[in-house]
Amino acid sequence: MRANCSSGSACPANSSAEELPAGLKAYGNLELVFTVVSALMISLLMFSLGCSVEVEKLWGHIRRPWGIAVGLLCQFGLMPLIAYLLIISFSLKPLQAMAVLIMGCCPGGAVSNIFTFWVDGDMDLSISMTTCSTVAALGMMPLCLYLYTLPWNLEQNLTIPYQNIGITLVCLIIPVAFGIYVNYRWPKQSKIILKIGAIAGGLLFLVIAVAGMVLMKGSWNSDIILLMISFIFPLIGHVIGFLLALLTHQSWQRCRTISLETGTQNVQMCFTMLQLSFTAEQLVQILNFTLAYGLFQILNGFLMVAAYKMYKRRLKNKHGNEKPGCQARHRKKSTSPKEAIAFLEVNEEAPVSPGPSGPKDLHGAPTPTNGISRA
Repeated sequence: MRANCSSGSACPANSSAEELPAGLKAYGNLELVFTVVSALMISLLMFSLGCSVEVEKLWGHIRRPWGIAVGLLCQFGLMPLIAYLLIISFSLKPLQAMAVLIMGCCPGGAVSNIFTFWVDGDMDLSISMTTCSTVAALGMMPLCLYLYTLPWNLEQNLTIPYQNIGITLVCLIIPVAFGIYVNYRWPKQSKIILKIGAIAGGLLFLVIAVAGMVLMKGSWNSDIILLMISFIFPLIGHVIGFLLALLTHQSWQRCRTISLETGTQNVQMCFTMLQLSFTAEQLVQILNFTLAYGLFQILNGFLMVAAYKMYKRRLKNKHGNEKPGCQARHRKKSTSPKEAIAFLEVNEEAPVSPGPSGPKDLHGAPTPTNGISRA
């Protein structure tokens, strides 16, 4: 599915910067800076998140990849299907339809790992799902795009960003491996690194959200349908992923993890693929969808984290209010047998005085010992 670059003027990769519209030049410079900065930041974040990964649990997910299989089914089975259904439901134009479909076929992004940590999800499963989906994207992205675009008459071929996929894998695997090693050798220091990484990830997401809002400042009124899709698309992915994980009898922790992994796509990979496959004039029409999707999936993630924290605090307060009563009832139940035993021991020892021939009653008559033992 690689574009034919025999003619330099027709190939978007060979188009010069002078042919770009004025509105896209800023995006081009910003995309270069964003690529370098995001690669460094993602590497640092994945290193800090790798400090929470345990080798035994990670190996357990690899030996029994049931959770990973459910995540891959959501990522490359449900998300492209949801994108196709949204295209049909909103009757999108061909160019807009391609942007939505490409986003649905992209693998999971590293953003989901940060949100999984904040909702107390399974970090071992989250990182393994992100890595496996990125590796599977080498074959699943071309396959999904071919199947869903088969009835369409495309004017140009789509270019799969294999180089971008490779860079993503490097930014995932190597920092996580270092983080796992640090957690194995220095577990106390790894907890500190993990907290610092979580705070840095939150600040990075806020910066990305603000930058996305600034870039989309003048385009809120245009392409309102694409903006609506960019908002509901990740939400549908979160809900469908959670329900499928629940139907496959996954734990609540894994359900939260699979839900976040399903609705979170690699936006940078989608942007690279659009840039390689379409001309500059076409990019202007669909670039806002990519930015809006990245913005809304971060905002949706923050909403899910806030809802989970509120639920967790409410559950904690509820148990805190019931705890004193439970302790009192438990104390009464636990101390009453001891008090009864002590009372019986005192009453038993008071009238009994051992003698040479056995215990005696108050009148001095000998009493059989067997009767007392039975009593």
